[in-house]
Amino acid sequence: MGINCLRVVPKIPPSAKHKIISHSFSHSLLFTKRSSRAIHAAAASSSMSYEKELAAAKKAASLAALLCQKVQKALLQSDVHSKSDKSPVTVADYGSQALVSLVLERELPSESFSLVAEEDSGDLRGNSGQETLQRIRTLVNDTLANNEYSSVSNLTTDDVLRAIDNGKSEGGSRGQHWVLDPIDGTKGFIRGDQYAIALALLDEGKVVLGVLACPNLPLTSISGENQQSSQDKVGCLFFATVGTGTYMQPLDGSSLLKVHVSATENPEEASLFESFEVAHSLHDLSSTILKKLGVKAPPVRIDSQAKYGALSRGDGAIYLRFPREGYREKIWDHAAGCIVVTEAGGVVADAAGNPLDFSKGKYLDLETGIIVTNQKLMPLLLKAVKESLEERASSL
Repeated sequence: MGINCLRVVPKIPPSAKHKIISHSFSHSLLFTKRSSRAIHAAAASSSMSYEKELAAAKKAASLAALLCQKVQKALLQSDVHSKSDKSPVTVADYGSQALVSLVLERELPSESFSLVAEEDSGDLRGNSGQETLQRIRTLVNDTLANNEYSSVSNLTTDDVLRAIDNGKSEGGSRGQHWVLDPIDGTKGFIRGDQYAIALALLDEGKVVLGVLACPNLPLTSISGENQQSSQDKVGCLFFATVGTGTYMQPLDGSSLLKVHVSATENPEEASLFESFEVAHSLHDLSSTILKKLGVKAPPVRIDSQAKYGALSRGDGAIYLRFPREGYREKIWDHAAGCIVVTEAGGVVADAAGNPLDFSKGKYLDLETGIIVTNQKLMPLLLKAVKESLEERASSL
């Protein structure tokens, strides 16, 4: 099944949040050499066609991560009462989107550019938005100047507004469209927990490339057997193109490793990821499903598409997402994560077992919820999900 595409993870102390350095991964995440030459040969044509797009996407997401880290660090060092103020995450959200848009356009100048993204500049154009707009402009220019884009680090506010509004595309089944969530997991960002910059590429309605920059995700496993330490190095970049597998490296670009989803076949040995926020998933429904499967480990609750990244390297075996009735899933919340997991050997589907369809515009039309696991556990998981949903419906 392919795609067209209770324990809480502890907070990371500020002193450890920003150690984005080279690190040797744990033995369980070492590069796997199991891919056959035939598979590589079959994937060669598709991987070559997206080589420059992948390089541009990695660069854009990594720079956006640097920008977001700077804002989050200042937020966490500020007075605790100011952390309910949404302005820091607003600046980071818009700044991340502007930066990704600018880098993609600069790195891929000969290609038509279409970006489906979460933000637009409407709130920044009025008088009340001018101070925020100036902060965004300064932040974007500083990030560009401190990296390899000093020649374009004198952007005007109009340049920033245009870059943000590049994200107004509707997507669809024709042509190529970039899909961006500039900060996936804004509540995690504000709390000092997990968030991700999630960037994907659609080609004729199919997800062909995905990059997840997860600035606060430890380089080592966050599974139950590996309790997170304040000394853990953090900052992961996951990326995948269709037919070539999924790779992970520190955000500084070193130690490239191929990753694979958990090979667990026994549900009792599986562990679950679910959304931290109750509004994003029905935790009681997930609990019922786990009981039917016989899963013994408590769920790991984590913000953002960092869940997809962690699942792709085998930290857990199952991800369940069952939003409350009436919620419509957006493509930017899942596109990058989906290909990162599927190229690592996993399966992503809706609650009825259907692959996710990213060709219909900004929203996913799907059955009830999203389930993610490995190929061996999926039949058992689907059965447990079906039974649990039927029981829930009959009790209402």
